[in-house]
Amino acid sequence: MDSKDNIILIIFFIISIIIWNNWQNTNNYIKNNTKNMHFKVLSIKNRKFFHTIKKKNNIVVKTDKFLLYINPYGGNIEKLQLVDYLDRLNSQKFFTFLNKNNNFIYQAKSEIVKKNNLGQTEYNSKNFNFFSKSHFYQLKKNQNILKIPLFFLKNNILYIKIFTFERGSYAININHKIFNNTNQQIYINILGQIKKSIYIPKKYLTKKHNNFAIKSFYGIAFSTEQNKYTKYKFDKIIQNKNIKVRTLGGWLAISQQYFATAWILTHLLGTNTIYTKKIDENIASINFKSSDEIILSNSQKSFLSTLWVGPKISEQMSKVAPFLNLTIDYGLLWFLSQPLFKLLNLIYNIIGNWGYSIIFITFLVKMMTYPLSKQQYISMIKMRFLQPQIKKIKENFGHDKQRFSKEIISLYKRENINPLSGLFPIIIQMPIFLSLYYMLTNSVELRHAPFIFWIKDLSSEDPYYILPIIMGITMFFIQKTSQSNSKDNKQMKIMYLIPFIFSLFFLWFPSGLVLYYIVSNIITLLQQKWISLQINKKKIKI
Repeated sequence: MDSKDNIILIIFFIISIIIWNNWQNTNNYIKNNTKNMHFKVLSIKNRKFFHTIKKKNNIVVKTDKFLLYINPYGGNIEKLQLVDYLDRLNSQKFFTFLNKNNNFIYQAKSEIVKKNNLGQTEYNSKNFNFFSKSHFYQLKKNQNILKIPLFFLKNNILYIKIFTFERGSYAININHKIFNNTNQQIYINILGQIKKSIYIPKKYLTKKHNNFAIKSFYGIAFSTEQNKYTKYKFDKIIQNKNIKVRTLGGWLAISQQYFATAWILTHLLGTNTIYTKKIDENIASINFKSSDEIILSNSQKSFLSTLWVGPKISEQMSKVAPFLNLTIDYGLLWFLSQPLFKLLNLIYNIIGNWGYSIIFITFLVKMMTYPLSKQQYISMIKMRFLQPQIKKIKENFGHDKQRFSKEIISLYKRENINPLSGLFPIIIQMPIFLSLYYMLTNSVELRHAPFIFWIKDLSSEDPYYILPIIMGITMFFIQKTSQSNSKDNKQMKIMYLIPFIFSLFFLWFPSGLVLYYIVSNIITLLQQKWISLQINKKKIKI
């Protein structure tokens, strides 16, 4: 078997591993305004100000990034939609991120717990009927900041929960202000939670969820003072293998392919405990609990935290919290994928089309790896010239394997050929291919990103499977120009079979990745023609 066959087998083996890992991950995925607020209770003459609110009378908030609904009963976000992202391609609906119904739940909550002097819980803000001055708030065009205060009064203690939205940001600041107007000190904890159904009902699945090309971490993640980034699978939580760590700052999150929800902890919350919890067989949560805080008589205190709810945009996430951008899962080759995406993003900012940006970055990669490709192709040509001699040795010594091996090694030494030299370039180039693969399948910027003609979403498969067919054709021509002079039927069958198998694999790959591979193959063919021309003109010695 010559080096060409070895290269084919290596590529086939690696692609097969990718497909198998993605198939397993996909199955697991499917299964598994107030300014200078100085409130005094005695100054509130109209106690009806804190009237009982109906549970379903949600507060609607519209910003440049969100359309969300806050339930006054508990003061938490009931439903959140991202107005910059559609539910699916060609849909008229916003992408619903946080939601709650009978068979699916995805919620992010924060609560206040009041304790007595003995450390026992007296009550929790999840049972509060918060009051709001309005049931509709909107970030106007001349506004950059929108603040929404919610109020609740209990036993001469005023609780104010303030949601702050900033134009252009997916981070929501949530400030719990507590005014203790009693004659005793009180004890307070702040709790935060992100909980999610693990198994997604079929009606919530889009075509993309069944895509073999999905390859991203789906589970919880957190960051502490000791560890900047830790991933933890839902399965372990369901098995009651929970975690519990203490940290002064950090964050906790639930991460999926393109989006993440995260609580960012601040030093104002003191020392926090991050822990996981199994709610039932289908719901898991990651939570934080602040240390006990004392609010003295006739005084006030604020507890600030930040909720990130949105797409995994590296630059924005890095500004919100250190290492939060690590939730963008680029796999083991993140150190290559991250700079490749930065380069791709830079090109996109100039060109304005992700498809053309992929073509441009493919050209750059192929130019950078041209010396390797040249070495690989020359090695193949050398092996091709040796085929008649190898065939003759096989005829003479094929019955004696030891003598046959000795004669082949001797031939390679005489011709100064390393039969494995053709493998080194492909082995070196595979990490680049895999890095691009992880980058293209996990970058939200390419979600629903159009190219030209029928390609309306570079992150999804070609709806008409034209690109995979073109990719198979380009691979066939590469096989044909690289084949040896041997008329071995086995080699001929491989030459026709491998492009067909690869085309089948690539049917479910993102269009952006198939586009990369097509352009890469075309450049490879041009490079081979150029090298052959230089050899014929004897400008390259073999």
